[in-house]
Amino acid sequence: MSSEYLTGFHAIEEALAAASRGSGRLYISGKGPRIKKIEELAAKRRTPVQRVSADELGRITGREHRGIALEIESSKEGHSFEEFMEGLDSSRENVLVLLLDGITDPHNLGAILRSADQFHADFVLFPERRSASDTDVVANTSAGAVHHVPYARVKNLNRTVDLLKKRDFWIYGAAMGGLNINQTDLRGRVAIVMGSEGQGLSALLAKNCDSEIAIPTRGKVDSLNVSVATGVILYEIRRQQGW
Repeated sequence: MSSEYLTGFHAIEEALAAASRGSGRLYISGKGPRIKKIEELAAKRRTPVQRVSADELGRITGREHRGIALEIESSKEGHSFEEFMEGLDSSRENVLVLLLDGITDPHNLGAILRSADQFHADFVLFPERRSASDTDVVANTSAGAVHHVPYARVKNLNRTVDLLKKRDFWIYGAAMGGLNINQTDLRGRVAIVMGSEGQGLSALLAKNCDSEIAIPTRGKVDSLNVSVATGVILYEIRRQQGW
């Protein structure tokens, strides 16, 4: 099992509070009230604490730090999408799954996960390749949502779409020129595919979608940022589903 390290104060606090993602060992080289507070939280969570020098902590994390770091399981392990699908009640109608096609900016991924938490996406999926991998930035930007939202990396999003279709999901790809989301029935089992920051949906994945949807806008710039667009779409889906 590989490990990653969180070095942001808020990200570490949220990870310890959530007691998820395989919180491992807390490394401390610095001092201060914020670090002391985190150390006390680690004690409550029975997370091992190890004091090291600043140089040693830098070698452990492989990056700059603020005197503290939390070891966690690699996010590549994620949650089990297979278990989610197997446990999906056949009578459950309104289900929301989010697929991210090549979101490489960790700030965007973190913001998307924050929206996914706020609008209670049932599962978030993104590919093992062509996806943001800076766990620390993602955790900080998501304001801790990364520790609460069920998500997993998959080898092939197109195969995942095929699996969703077999379970009666309707697949919508977000794209300029698509159907107005306000005039599209987004109730039931819905999977939304968001494309990359620069290229949008990949051609094969776009072809595999049942339909394309778009947010009506009147601005002078080309489009919304992908994380903002995701939040708007998730809100509209839950609004229609009677949230």
